Amino acid sequence: MLIAELRHLFHRTRIRVLLIVLFLLPVLLAVAVKVSSSGPGNGGGPAFVNRVADNGVFAALAALTVAVTFFLPITVSVVAGDTISGEASLGTLRYLLTRPTGRVRLLGIKAASVVAYCLAAVGAIVAGGLISGAILFPLGPVISLSGTTLSLGDGIARTLLAGLVVGLSMLGLAAIGMFASTLSDVPVGAMATTAGLVILSTILDNLPQVAWLHPWLFTNNWQSFADIMRTPMQWHGIGRNFLLQAAYVAVFGAAAWARFTTRDVLA
Repeated sequence: MLIAELRHLFHRTRIRVLLIVLFLLPVLLAVAVKVSSSGPGNGGGPAFVNRVADNGVFAALAALTVAVTFFLPITVSVVAGDTISGEASLGTLRYLLTRPTGRVRLLGIKAASVVAYCLAAVGAIVAGGLISGAILFPLGPVISLSGTTLSLGDGIARTLLAGLVVGLSMLGLAAIGMFASTLSDVPVGAMATTAGLVILSTILDNLPQVAWLHPWLFTNNWQSFADIMRTPMQWHGIGRNFLLQAAYVAVFGAAAWARFTTRDVLA
């Protein structure tokens, strides 16, 4: 059933469009840097952007930096918010539950499909960045954030690892979206609620007046993937991020289970 769910998910036009947009994001970023820079290192803006002209590997890292702040979370909100409410709005949820599936198993399969989307979305960003970076800029040894020189292979491997960290960083948001999806039969409402929480958390994360709240916000350590590009790699921020995401998954996953297993969906 999981394979059928994944096939159904990635064959949807909406999902394909989202993945294409995420793939094109680093391409457009790389083109913008190529057009605007008159020489190596003249870029500005978010982290890694000023390094793109020096080495195309940084196009993927710069794209991750840009995408994780808005584009990627919004697409995850759309997918997670549609998991249960989308089936309910189409009237297919009751038919899914007539099979010998069980609500817990169905919820688990839906959760696995959202995780698969998170990883696929990050994969699209990294692929777009590496391909466009290789075409538009020179490739070679990578200078880490600590100033040490990494081989090209090591730099690409760390970029892929950074993408994995970003993908796993979306799991707390995915759990929130799935919980919101169990509360409504209207997918747009669940998507908007989840996306609104992303925006709210991001705003609060940038307000020094509520600094005490920052460590508890699911967006707080999303940029910790940059520590992968240090020598040696720094895992403290990444570890805190994973613990926080695990806490959100536990809380909102349990809430989604409690709501879905007691909800009257057959009426």
